[in-house]
Amino acid sequence: MALCDMFTLLFPAPGLIYMFTLGNHYKPLAPVGACYAWNALNEVIPAMFHTASIWLTLALAVQRYIYVCHAPVARTWCTMPRVKKVIFYTFLAAMLHQSTRFIDRDFHLSSIVWNNETTSVCHMDTAVWVREYVGEDIYFTSYYLFRILFVHLLPCAALVALNILLFKAMKQAQEKREKLFRENRKKECKKLRDANCTTLMLIVVVSVFLVVEIPLAVITALHIISSAIIEFLDYRVANLFVLFANFSLIVSYPINFAIYCGMSRQFRETFKEIFIKRPMGAAKKDNSSKYSIVNGPRTCTNETVL
Repeated sequence: MALCDMFTLLFPAPGLIYMFTLGNHYKPLAPVGACYAWNALNEVIPAMFHTASIWLTLALAVQRYIYVCHAPVARTWCTMPRVKKVIFYTFLAAMLHQSTRFIDRDFHLSSIVWNNETTSVCHMDTAVWVREYVGEDIYFTSYYLFRILFVHLLPCAALVALNILLFKAMKQAQEKREKLFRENRKKECKKLRDANCTTLMLIVVVSVFLVVEIPLAVITALHIISSAIIEFLDYRVANLFVLFANFSLIVSYPINFAIYCGMSRQFRETFKEIFIKRPMGAAKKDNSSKYSIVNGPRTCTNETVL
């Protein structure tokens, strides 16, 4: 998830720095290769990684739900091989979803007068295969309808439902923890507290995710309705709204890191081990397993302690 979020920002960064930081946004863009690169790096690839990030967030919430509400099957369903398969198929599906966007536009050079001189600039058209064999309306409506349903609407609805279920489970666990505390069963009480901390952290992360994703889902849905049924959307206002939503999305990435640091002692300790004060030979001196070195001690449900 962190890599997806990072690449969502990293790929468009060179083009945006060249265009806006260095003040070249008003100049004609050429040659054709630069136009294809701009389209891929600023629209297609970031959308691909953002799609993968959304689906991975949903997968994480599902995994947490299984751990909390169906603990007996967690050891079977939430194994490392299964996790790796889910990550692989998620990336594959995100790539396939965006694959046609690399070739659905054609760029060719046109001559214009700029600064009293004739110069070449890229002109964009919809690709021939889209116009003649699929149809622009069918192609773009299908693409955006798929995004609104399977990238925005359904994942957000599922995350809201999972958040509610996890919150109820956390409340029940808190009541059980208080009962165990009264019975002086401190070991079981601590395990329950650790599980609750992890669940609460996920609820906060998912809540931040929903706050920034739902506005994008709404504006995408309005765009589909305005394009396919009846034109009512003021795209000047819509573009400003999209800019604000994208800015909120970008800000949420470091917020997630702050949430992990603020709510997870294990995350902080692992971060310090890796980036700040990793002692030489520490792994050799520790007799615990590789899993424990990286992720901390395990609890009774194969979770890591916060």
